[in-house]
Amino acid sequence: ATFAYFMATCFLLWALSVSMLTACVAIPMDADAGSHSLFTCEPITLRMCRGLPYNSTFMPNILNHYDQQTAALAMEPFHPMVNLQCSPELRMFLCALYAPVCTEYGRMTLPCRRLCLQAKSDCYTLMDMFGVSWPQEMDCNRFPDCDEPYPRPVDLLSSSDTTESPVSVQRDYGFWCPRELKIDPELGYSFMGVRDCSPPCPNMYFTREELAFARYFIGVVSIVCLSATLFTFLTFLIDVSRFRYPERPIIFYAVCYMMVSLVFFLGFLLEDRVSCNAASPGRFRASTVTQGSHNKACTLLFMVLYFFTLAGSVWWVILTITWFLAAVPKWGSEAIEKKALLFHACAWGIPGVLTVSLLAMNKIEGDSVSGVCFVGLYNVTALRWFLLAPLGLDVVVGVALLLAGIAALNRVRMEIPLEKENQEKLVKFMIRIAVFSVLYLVPLLTVLGCYLYESSYRAIWETTWVQEKCRDYHIPCPYQVEHTSRPDLVLFLIKYLMMLIAGIPSVFWVGSKKTCFEWASFFHGKRRKEYVLHTHTR
Repeated sequence: ATFAYFMATCFLLWALSVSMLTACVAIPMDADAGSHSLFTCEPITLRMCRGLPYNSTFMPNILNHYDQQTAALAMEPFHPMVNLQCSPELRMFLCALYAPVCTEYGRMTLPCRRLCLQAKSDCYTLMDMFGVSWPQEMDCNRFPDCDEPYPRPVDLLSSSDTTESPVSVQRDYGFWCPRELKIDPELGYSFMGVRDCSPPCPNMYFTREELAFARYFIGVVSIVCLSATLFTFLTFLIDVSRFRYPERPIIFYAVCYMMVSLVFFLGFLLEDRVSCNAASPGRFRASTVTQGSHNKACTLLFMVLYFFTLAGSVWWVILTITWFLAAVPKWGSEAIEKKALLFHACAWGIPGVLTVSLLAMNKIEGDSVSGVCFVGLYNVTALRWFLLAPLGLDVVVGVALLLAGIAALNRVRMEIPLEKENQEKLVKFMIRIAVFSVLYLVPLLTVLGCYLYESSYRAIWETTWVQEKCRDYHIPCPYQVEHTSRPDLVLFLIKYLMMLIAGIPSVFWVGSKKTCFEWASFFHGKRRKEYVLHTHTR
């Protein structure tokens, strides 16, 4: 009895340790992503700012526009007022902000407050007529209290020197979200540490041909896994009494991976209609990855996939616990079955708590490769705490109990004399346990290895992508990049393959002559009943 209480305590501690992962939701989930950019003085191309005392500018400007094209779009509301010449100071003041003079070492010179106040005062009535408000970032209190013209003579000297011999200016600007990837703020999106931004669709790392191949590959594997796990579950339904504890968890394990494979199959059918947001050309928005819980279909796919992925892992741990109880303290099937309620509470409760936590944190992400929605695809912190940590903990606990159980069975075989028939049965049982465990652990450890590799190289992959696309998106390019690398599609295919075939070992456990006889009886049972009834009527 003491040992039973000890085992129950250990099991509760393991369940509590997994549940405590949800306490980590208080930590910041969006890590800052930084990159270095190289900017030099460049000729002024803004139509409004041509013909000034200076002819070169420096980007990003004071208002954080990273190129002159972006600055030109922001200046458009002021064009009517400049054309109507509401103030002689307005044009110079706007150009001082949107196309500042390029000085030595990239030092930005702010216009004086007097220039700002004069321009605002002269054009206030006209701005009100056009429905244009004075931008908050142009608040006159931000500028120095001085009475000097813009640009200052010293700025012009620096500018002329710079024009003859451009000085490269190194500044750290981090990742700038392109206009095409910006998302409405109320949705709570985030990408590479930048809020209101989302990764592009289709996948930012692979070509359309590679994605098409990956999708069909995942679809075929999901069908195979779905068939195998469905066969296991139907075999159980044919004769429920056949699979008792300690092997009953295998059935629930198979059901979990049946649902996982079903979600991946649905992702294959849906393509990227759920995992990606549709493009909006009228708003200059490209197709982006779905995030958060605003997309109901994506949320549903995530809930089923994440919940049953973790539940399948927990049921494997429970399977090792039941084997341990049967091998070490010699618990019978009835004694283990009395703990079934506790097993079910942990197997469904722990994944449920973690799933609800992710929903509350809005950490759902669309997977443009498989077409499903999951967690940790772009957020490394969520990947580590909500996938690697619980799955890794399950592996450690399960392997420890498994080894202890096998050692106990082997000790029984060596020390206690058994009949030859019982000895062979015990050896076969140990071999089945070992084979089943290896067939599950190898895929799971491979998946963990793939996730660890992804989390280690994610920053390099993202920097490489920014370097390749920065000119297309008109954002700062990375500076002094030491390593560039792109992910290999094979890595992702192995990850999806191992996530799915982890459910196939259940077939090897139920696969036997007895299963064949049961299925044969099931298919021929009706015919026999009809034959018997027909004979009796005669």
